Amino acid sequence: MAASQSTSTNTTNITTNATQAHVPPEQLERVRRTLLRLLEVPGPSSFEAAAARAWRDEAATFAEQADIDVHGSAFAGIHLRGAPCVLLTGHLDEIGLMLTHVDNEGYCYFSTIGGWDPQVLVGQRVSILGRHGPVAGVIGRQATHLLESNERDRAVKIKDLWIDIGATSREQALAYVRPGDPVVLAAPPLELRDGRLAGRGLDNRTGAVVVLEALRLLAEHPGSLRAAVWAAANAQEEITGGGARAITYRLEPQVAVVVDVTHATDYPGADRRRLGEHALGSGPAIGRGSAAGPRVFQLLVEAAEAEGIPYTIEPTPGRTGTDAENVFAIRSGVATGLVSVPLRYMHSPNEVVQLSDMVHAARLLAAFCRRLSPDTDLRPV
Repeated sequence: MAASQSTSTNTTNITTNATQAHVPPEQLERVRRTLLRLLEVPGPSSFEAAAARAWRDEAATFAEQADIDVHGSAFAGIHLRGAPCVLLTGHLDEIGLMLTHVDNEGYCYFSTIGGWDPQVLVGQRVSILGRHGPVAGVIGRQATHLLESNERDRAVKIKDLWIDIGATSREQALAYVRPGDPVVLAAPPLELRDGRLAGRGLDNRTGAVVVLEALRLLAEHPGSLRAAVWAAANAQEEITGGGARAITYRLEPQVAVVVDVTHATDYPGADRRRLGEHALGSGPAIGRGSAAGPRVFQLLVEAAEAEGIPYTIEPTPGRTGTDAENVFAIRSGVATGLVSVPLRYMHSPNEVVQLSDMVHAARLLAAFCRRLSPDTDLRPV
């Protein structure tokens, strides 16, 4: 999710009992394995190619068609002669850093790819994606003992930080890295208790896995499907939104569901009055308003309730901060929905999701697609 997401006020949320919703163990394990595989591959915005290949290769095991476009978005489809045409999309890119300068002592300076809180970067280990392979480094800052008192009290800025790769000169550093090299934090996934997982890049490998799993569920029972369904893991949501616009223009869907993450509100200090109630384990949040149109919202809610899938409602009175804005106005317009998975600690090295929420989100998308037919009226009238 892009850092500029607006938040809602005075929210009222509807949910079924998440503890009573059945999660098939084999599906939970499949989602877990797929997510862990995808998290192993770095993919900051504009540098998603390796992650796109991994997603495409998995989709190719069951889809009728799977490919990658010129922007680095991966896409796959099934039942391609059906109607209407549906697009399920979750962005593949993660926030990262980019080298901007190497000084005479070999220290590397950087800017951000996407929205970071610089406070979380201090002291982090990183992996620079150099042209000859990954290069390890650490983010340095002047030690707190050496800061003036007024410096200790102010928030750190990106210009106060650098990456130390152990080089002793500019020439030595440039043998391994160069300006423009992307950087990711060296924060491998960490499995927590009760089916929860932490790591970087869960915004939005989570959504990319959900749409892949939904497509797989539909491919397992094609006789129940009348629509043509494409799933996409699109590029550059965190910086330009161009990946979603291009893939939507290419595939020409009549209806789309964008899958992203939203702020969980079950941790200390979370303002539920401003953000609503979206706990880990409460199921996907269904967006209502703005680019998340009324007819698709209604169909998603009907599908969730018919299937006993837990969900919450997320009012979106302004911009959603997701690729829904980049999908709904393409060509003559696309009836667009928004489904989000609750996530703690967004845009940090250790975001946290609950795997069962991903399973419920995938089941919701599959149920939604099965309810569509050539006669489905997508107009909000």
